[in-house]
Amino acid sequence: MWIAYIALGIAMIGTISSTIFLLLALLGAAKFHREGRNQQFVADKLTSLPPVSVLKPVHGLEARLKENIESFFQQDYPDFEILFAADSEDDAALGVVREVCARNQQIRSRIIINGRPPWPNPPAYSFARMTEVAAHDILVTSDSDVEVAPNYLCEIVPPMLDPRVGMLTCLYRGKNAGGFWSGLDAIGMSVEMPAGVVTANLLEGMKFGLGPTIVARKDSVEKIGGYRVLGEYFSNDFVIGNLIEKAGYRVILSRHVIDHVVPPMTFRRMWERQVRWAKGTRWSRPKGHFGTGFVFAMPYGILGFLAATAIGNIWLGAALLGAAIVNRVVETLAIGWGVVRDPRARSAPWLYPLRDLLGFAVWCASYVGKRAVWRDSRYELVEGGKIVLRQTSPNGEGAK
Repeated sequence: MWIAYIALGIAMIGTISSTIFLLLALLGAAKFHREGRNQQFVADKLTSLPPVSVLKPVHGLEARLKENIESFFQQDYPDFEILFAADSEDDAALGVVREVCARNQQIRSRIIINGRPPWPNPPAYSFARMTEVAAHDILVTSDSDVEVAPNYLCEIVPPMLDPRVGMLTCLYRGKNAGGFWSGLDAIGMSVEMPAGVVTANLLEGMKFGLGPTIVARKDSVEKIGGYRVLGEYFSNDFVIGNLIEKAGYRVILSRHVIDHVVPPMTFRRMWERQVRWAKGTRWSRPKGHFGTGFVFAMPYGILGFLAATAIGNIWLGAALLGAAIVNRVVETLAIGWGVVRDPRARSAPWLYPLRDLLGFAVWCASYVGKRAVWRDSRYELVEGGKIVLRQTSPNGEGAK
């Protein structure tokens, strides 16, 4: 019986901590909207916008790759170029890239073949190579699995005109390309991720970046030692924001939200991808990652229901489980719809409580081992979030 009481105590602590997190996320959402209005006010006063270079590494065929790339060419922006980088000439993505470039010849574009990356982090090497030939000072780095609206550049560039701002990053919502497991992955992108980001922004400001979009100026990148310093890190988006903030610049969270396309996936592929990301976070910021274990709600609600039922207080158990469900539904509506405008968050808020359980399982799994598969290679994560290449597999899946 004492085990049930201990479990009940843990469940109540978790219920309290997840409720506190929800309140902080709601305050963070309010700050996000307030800062967004300020960004809009500044942007409306601008009479001209500077030219920018969009840097986009590609690797293999991805879901909606053509649509993703096409969206960058359809920008309502006066002057920009798009640079692409691939490790090899026979990369399957390049056929799609060349097709889209040929169809949009009014936009300057260029393809760079890197060769085998000499650094453990391939995208960091791609960004370094593209920066060498980028014509403009403002660099917009973006993953190949994101789709953007025509006003994307118009909204993310203006804050970079302030010399005190060294970097800007964007929230994103998951866009499911098909399948139940992909849908769970996508709703996590639309709720769990932005909830954590707006809370971090509320408590300490932005000290990290989000890989789908990072905007920086050449001077801020050079001040931290260039993209070379990111070459040994797994979570290069977190590290670049952290270093730029430490260098004395401000890091801004943009009001613009982009679509992060989630490909159709089996449970295994989704699980491996989630655990890989979680391991990267665990090794990059171990204290913050450990604290994440207290922001989940559903595991504590279920534990509370089972424990309270075991000691004969089913009504207390039902209250704890109900509180957990309400917590996650409110977070889904306030963040998934209210902040990132994911229509599935409004039409199917029940999906996120399931994702919350999955997220907790992923969090637990992130503490098992330190190996990860990324693109075509196997890595080992070491102290400080760095990675060591252990094995290259030519038959690897190439997943992000």
